[in-house]
Amino acid sequence: MRTVLENVRFLLSEVAPEKLGPCGAEVAFVGRSNVGKSTLLNALCGRTLARVSSTPGRTRTINVFLAGHDRWLVDLPGYGYVAGRPAQAEGWGAMVEGYLTGRPTLRMVFALVDAKVGPTRLDMEMLDWLAAKGLPWRVVAAKADQVKPSRTVARRREVAKALGVGPEALAWVSAARGVGMPALRAETAALLGK
Repeated sequence: MRTVLENVRFLLSEVAPEKLGPCGAEVAFVGRSNVGKSTLLNALCGRTLARVSSTPGRTRTINVFLAGHDRWLVDLPGYGYVAGRPAQAEGWGAMVEGYLTGRPTLRMVFALVDAKVGPTRLDMEMLDWLAAKGLPWRVVAAKADQVKPSRTVARRREVAKALGVGPEALAWVSAARGVGMPALRAETAALLGK
């Protein structure tokens, strides 16, 4: 069965969220600068779309990918570590906030946390902010391959407890090994579905 994720292509990069045009439905990805948003997006679509840098904090724009007619996947700049001068980062928070609060067609914000590290203070602040704004969100525990197999069940429970959710509420994924990717792909396609 074909999904909207089979022929995804880069559409545009923008720093001014108010300049983004309308779309029918969109899903956004947020997280710390080194949590692997671009890598996850590439694995989700089955090919290289988003540029992956060896230096965290290189995504500095709202990157939009077209997933079928007027369906978007949106890769947002990471928070935390910033590559470059601090002055360059000053407007990033306002840019991301402007995007997240200004998109009536935003169906889900996938908030990525590092499965091995667990949620950081910045991750918790982002989740609290999303909840306070009434935005739909779901936590994706990325880089699950970095957790030893013997620790997977316990670590998933620990991360979920730190987030105040049940383990089943976490999408536990590894872009490198494909763990959890079919379910996340199906969920994303359903959110964008027509």
